[in-house]
Amino acid sequence: MSCLAYCCASATCGLCSLVASGITRKSARIAYCGLFGASLVVSWILRETGAPLLQKLPWINTSDTYTKEWYQQQAVLRVSFGNFLFFAIYALIMIGVKDQNDRRDSWHHGGWGVKMIAWALLVVLMFFVPNVIVSIYETLSKFGAGAFLLVQVVLLLDATHNLNDSLVEKDERKWYVALLVISIVCYLATYAFSGILFIWFNPSGQDCGLNVFFIVMTMILAFVFAIVALHPAVNGSLLPASVISVYCAYVCYTGLSSEPHDYVCNGLNRSKAVTASTLILGMLTTVLSVLYSALRAGSSTTFLSPPSSPRAGGKEALLEDGKGKDGEGEGKPVSYSYSFFHIIFALASMYAAMLLSGWTDSTESASLIDVGWTSVWVKICTGWVTAGLYIWTLIAPLILPDREFY
Repeated sequence: MSCLAYCCASATCGLCSLVASGITRKSARIAYCGLFGASLVVSWILRETGAPLLQKLPWINTSDTYTKEWYQQQAVLRVSFGNFLFFAIYALIMIGVKDQNDRRDSWHHGGWGVKMIAWALLVVLMFFVPNVIVSIYETLSKFGAGAFLLVQVVLLLDATHNLNDSLVEKDERKWYVALLVISIVCYLATYAFSGILFIWFNPSGQDCGLNVFFIVMTMILAFVFAIVALHPAVNGSLLPASVISVYCAYVCYTGLSSEPHDYVCNGLNRSKAVTASTLILGMLTTVLSVLYSALRAGSSTTFLSPPSSPRAGGKEALLEDGKGKDGEGEGKPVSYSYSFFHIIFALASMYAAMLLSGWTDSTESASLIDVGWTSVWVKICTGWVTAGLYIWTLIAPLILPDREFY
């Protein structure tokens, strides 16, 4: 029996070593993405099953007033805290990496066996941290989640402007027609979807002034986008305005759908009952969206690109390793900022914690994800910030003519 146990242990260690070495030959970004995804799965599992265990830990169970929902939030926050520290420490280590001759380049791409152990230890250690430390992290996470959303907004603005510029540069009639058609379709979709929101979130016979305000504000902003973008004094285009309009309408929908399920103006979720399939679908959607956003933002050259890394490096395939085709990388500049990459995942850890814990002040059942008034206001304000930033990109050259804007 002992021989069999030894063989199993040896096989397990060999498998871990094989996986770790295999990761180093693939994209580091995919591996970090997988590690982050694993943290979300662990958070979800402990959120659903870890409350009884946390109740038995005296340094966590310090009051008889704690509810089951509080323990579930603690499980999510502590896993997120460990994940945040892992990526934050790496962000500090990677500051100043400009080319692949730097020893830290190999630390970023390799050593996955050590990384997995370090990540697991950090997550486990967070369950021995006093509640007051976790409370501080909880407060900071709300700001970190907001910063993560802000990064997504800036990336969206940058992507829409780049798409418009790339089509205009072709200087062919068919591309101008395509720009016009896409813009019209986006605006029709924006206002049609806004009309549907009136049906869903302004039920007949109910006083839903707040919901009406959110929806009408979204429609007004979409109209303002077009007016400002097409003004002769503004070097704008209808395509970015239409895309941002669709995004703001979508954000408005996500905000309204996060309203408490017993709120009479939430016409979509009048029942508190949540099926297992609905919960799993919502969780998978959350995981995939956060993973994609973090991967895209962390790999972007829009933010904090190293001085030796040209912006054109961002045109490489997103999931490539960042090293040259020859695999050596002698003296080659890194294609993205490693430090900023890890910062994005650290902020994404905070954002995911807020989603899975209902922004830590939800009065809903613990089986619901991303529901509550805090979530509503965060999303609605994200839409308004998006609108403000987009309008600023249009009028900034007029207000600051001596500045050069890219």
